[in-house]
Amino acid sequence: MRIVIVGAGKMGIAIVSHVCNENHEVVVIDNNSSVIENLIEKYDVMGLCGSAISYDALKTANVDRADLFLALTQSDETNMLSCLIAKKLGAKSTIARVRSYEYTNQIEMMTDSLEITRTINPDLESAREIFRIINFPEALKVDSFAHGNADITEFYISEDSVLVGMSLMQIGSKFGASVLVCAVERDKEVIIPNGKFIIKGNDKIYVISSQEESKAFVSKLGLSKKRLKNIMIIGASRSTHYLAEALVKNNYNVKIIEVNPEKAKDFAETVKGAQVILGDGADQNLLREEGLQNYDAIICLTGSDEENIIISLYANKQNVGKIVTKVNKESFAGLLESIQMVSVINPQDITANQIVSYVRASSNTGGNNIITLHKIVNQVEASEFIASPSSKTLNIPLKDLQLKRDILIGGIIRNHQIIIPSGMTSIQERDSVIVVSNGMIINDLDDILA
Repeated sequence: MRIVIVGAGKMGIAIVSHVCNENHEVVVIDNNSSVIENLIEKYDVMGLCGSAISYDALKTANVDRADLFLALTQSDETNMLSCLIAKKLGAKSTIARVRSYEYTNQIEMMTDSLEITRTINPDLESAREIFRIINFPEALKVDSFAHGNADITEFYISEDSVLVGMSLMQIGSKFGASVLVCAVERDKEVIIPNGKFIIKGNDKIYVISSQEESKAFVSKLGLSKKRLKNIMIIGASRSTHYLAEALVKNNYNVKIIEVNPEKAKDFAETVKGAQVILGDGADQNLLREEGLQNYDAIICLTGSDEENIIISLYANKQNVGKIVTKVNKESFAGLLESIQMVSVINPQDITANQIVSYVRASSNTGGNNIITLHKIVNQVEASEFIASPSSKTLNIPLKDLQLKRDILIGGIIRNHQIIIPSGMTSIQERDSVIVVSNGMIINDLDDILA
């Protein structure tokens, strides 16, 4: 595909790093010449210094030949106008980053009017992911497939866990939960395990199931926690707005701490039901005064990775049971690995996964379109495909399918119910199929076959 990206900020660079690995022709436009020069040196891309809404710049970039045009600048209005110009020039598909809360209720009307193929909102998607984690506090991370009918859930295995020393086959027979461990992270290595794989302390396991079955599994392990109730959020960001409204609506007690007086005043007026405190969330004295140690969870959503990490480390010392931290720089995420129950949210990665999923679906001519893509860790991906009538995988017991190495069929969703597959399970037409792969790009369901 030919992909034109306008805006080389954090989000733009994250998208570039993902799509360049998949052999697409990429053109990047930004008004900062040094940023363009750095991208050209680091990635196999073409670069152009210019304005996102310059007709001449977009024409010079041959937007008329673009299969996909992405507008990712800091301005919603610029992104939407840039997409409109690109569409008029002949771009096949356009995607605009639109973050403003004010546009949320009218986004469908706006995109139709401007002929924008779709919009992406990293702040809203981050809030949704955090909300799933708060609703399932035993999990480090929860990603959904098939409109929420299946999840892939990340758990930390402590050294005293009953699972330590057990094989996956033993776990299935002993606890009887309808779950499948599809990947294990151990000592920074990721393994797609078979039934003989033995769990060790400090492993992180990734489980595919319905959320109900995951919770039943946790309950059988004796790891269930009481429902979180009191939530403290540091930073009145856009994600905070979306998240706080969802939490209040679901009867959580929410306190927001914001250092900027204007933002604090605005939140106090617009986020009904949440308590808003004006103050520095990185001030340990303030956190003590506001009763941090009595909160069930703290969510760090300031604009500074360093500040979020420092607050998280302090909250861990205060024995806060659940810590969720937004980190934009991948290199910083490792600083929090020593905290067992910290969940790290990266808005760039969330959005990049959505874009890559769209790119692969658009590139695929086989018909088994990819619907959802989640990067689990490192090079391991979990992808959801719809099995087309022409798929070579249909109606064959899985034990008889010749799969490529490091490929696992993790789940099949049929009639809104997830099936944890056995060797005798077969894929049927229109099934949603969750495929876990390690180190390879899967564009089509049939790509799993050897």
